[in-house]
Amino acid sequence: MADNGFGLLSEVTVRMPPGADKVCPEAGEGFVSTPEVQALTDRALTYLQVGYPVHLSGPAGTGKTTLALHVASKLGRPVTLVHGDDEFASSDLVGNDYGYRKSKLVDNFIHSVLKTEEEMQTLWMDNRLTTACQNGDTLIYDEFTRSRPEANNALLSILGERILNLPKLRRSGQGYLEVHPEFRAIFTSNPEEYAGVHKTQDALMDRLITITLGHYDRATEIAVTVAKSGVPEADAEAIVDIVRELRGVGVNNHRPTIRACIAIARILAHRGARARPGDPVFLWICQDVLNTDTAKVTRGGESLMPQKVAEAIRKVYGPRPGRPAPRVVGAGARRKE
Repeated sequence: MADNGFGLLSEVTVRMPPGADKVCPEAGEGFVSTPEVQALTDRALTYLQVGYPVHLSGPAGTGKTTLALHVASKLGRPVTLVHGDDEFASSDLVGNDYGYRKSKLVDNFIHSVLKTEEEMQTLWMDNRLTTACQNGDTLIYDEFTRSRPEANNALLSILGERILNLPKLRRSGQGYLEVHPEFRAIFTSNPEEYAGVHKTQDALMDRLITITLGHYDRATEIAVTVAKSGVPEADAEAIVDIVRELRGVGVNNHRPTIRACIAIARILAHRGARARPGDPVFLWICQDVLNTDTAKVTRGGESLMPQKVAEAIRKVYGPRPGRPAPRVVGAGARRKE
């Protein structure tokens, strides 16, 4: 499965071998590897190579999943990908009894004697965490804090004692599984204040080495925007500067994210427009994308974001020597009467 165009660091190709319950991530030719991305990759790889699980923590839109796939590809092992889910139970990770097998033997060797034997066995099926531990895969548990804490209890013995406790219902009948020495784990999570995110066990967090991610530096965001859209670098610089300016608006400075930069640039490229304050296409794209992707700021019940977006565009393009500041009236921006 190729990158869908929204991998934030560009072109991490994820292949799914036919019939396999695992993925094979590979960095594409357009993968953006700036010094900041390379430094994060080196840190994560160092911890994983020693045997410690890595936890990439940060707000949405900072490329945690893409970075996790990139780091996993460097380990050269098959990757088992799991996405956190509020409906998860431990059995969704480890395995469960999914039915029964019934067998019946009828013995009529002697005509006057009929012997019948019936046997019923449970059908156990390993889930992804068990197969990853058994085969030595790299586990990527994306947004693991969206699963309830009790669903992740099996991870405690895996990451601590390198043993997975299992019911004896498995076909082998073993009550535990020794974790493969090549097994590695990468976790990603959003901040706890995000909707749908649970506070996880302290015992689990104590077993992880957490790398906190924020927004990438300006150079990286520009490089990613160019790589994901094909717009000229000058246009990408303006788009990134507008988005970074808006992060200071409101109480939540996590947004807008680089996803907004990519969206604006891709739509601009599709329309053949340029990032210019006098281009009406550019203005309504910025208003539509940034008005919905930014923390709500209101006055008297009305959103101030159209005004804030227009102000950010004016500030980025600003007055230059011998030239007045550009007049920006975007879609939804209010004119002064």
